[in-house]
Amino acid sequence: MTAQISPKVLTFGCRLNAYESQVIADNAAAADVGDTVVINTCAVTAEAERQARQAVRRARREQPAARIIVTGCAAQIDPAKWSAMPEVDRVIGNVEKLEAASLMPANDEPVQVNDIMAVRETASHLVSGFDGRARAYVQVQNGCDHRCTFCIIPYGRGNSRSAALGPIADQVRMLVDNGYREIVLTGVDITSYGADLPGAPVLGQMIKRLLQAVPELERLRLTSLDSCEVDDTLFRLIADEPRLMPHLHLSLQAGDDMVLKRMKRRHSRQQAIDFCRDIRSARPDAVFGADIIAGFPTETEAMFQRSLDLVDDCGLTYLHVFPYSERPGTPAAKMPAVDKPVRKERAARLRAKGDTALRAWMAGQVGKTVSVLIEDQGRGRTEHYAPAVFETVHPVGALVPMRVTGASDTALIAAPR
Repeated sequence: MTAQISPKVLTFGCRLNAYESQVIADNAAAADVGDTVVINTCAVTAEAERQARQAVRRARREQPAARIIVTGCAAQIDPAKWSAMPEVDRVIGNVEKLEAASLMPANDEPVQVNDIMAVRETASHLVSGFDGRARAYVQVQNGCDHRCTFCIIPYGRGNSRSAALGPIADQVRMLVDNGYREIVLTGVDITSYGADLPGAPVLGQMIKRLLQAVPELERLRLTSLDSCEVDDTLFRLIADEPRLMPHLHLSLQAGDDMVLKRMKRRHSRQQAIDFCRDIRSARPDAVFGADIIAGFPTETEAMFQRSLDLVDDCGLTYLHVFPYSERPGTPAAKMPAVDKPVRKERAARLRAKGDTALRAWMAGQVGKTVSVLIEDQGRGRTEHYAPAVFETVHPVGALVPMRVTGASDTALIAAPR
């Protein structure tokens, strides 16, 4: 998936990349870098890299005189591959991309990619807004200390490192002052937050202090969580804090214990089920999304069926499904592979299961009152991150109480109260 952040920056992949693309766009505007296109890549799957290569070639066709700079996780991991593309003028790493000097025309080094594992701090960058977006992202953490066997991202992001509360609160306060009603905290592995900071504060403690420091913030949303790392303070906030949105996206990846073990995940199937049950018991309106990989090496049909069953057993509403994609250099790439057509077929079945679960949940929302963050004319998202459509006109970024009058296959149908 690609989104145009500005006329000069294209971003692929996660919300952290979206945040960093805004930093790049702000730096480019302040430095007046001229006719430049920055492609901020993702390395999660081979498909993400393929789309980024297409974007590079398209940018060269459409803007033959522009300088094309490639950055992001794919560039960090394999800079030589990207610098070999004739359309590319410069390749910069995930640290360098946040430095204005790396974008300047006077800087003519074709490759600027340093050792990401040597980075020890998460730099703070004050961003005043996000072009074309109703909600704003704030980076609280970067990198990952875990080494899941399928994942290449630690080699693109480095080891886990956290931002201090002070700069986080300053950034959130600026965005709220600029009219943002909803903030999303982003990172690579945000539930590992704080282990590298003095006193080792956990994520829940940081969020509690953040909400106290910025009482005017109306909605706070979290990105993907590792359920086995959710601390007690965060659990209580999810249960009791109305400003923390009741939509949790979980990094589950599979529903079979043997597959989870081969992935080197740290939770079991039962732990995931228990977590969702406990959260729902504490906050009955909570909804869950999850990342699930279909066709991981050695996955049998019976193992896959347990991933399908997990949708019901955890009560998942939103699924983000990936057919397994080999990442060179990862242990899983050397394991006995599942045929690619089987991976695709299993992914399609998982997505269909997720679509059914979402439709059933949306049907149960009819007649309820929701708070809709307006994203565009006639379109927005509820506190549960459900898409909502309506016929009335409202300013982008407004929070509007609405009543759900119906549900289609893809969205709630709503009208102002």
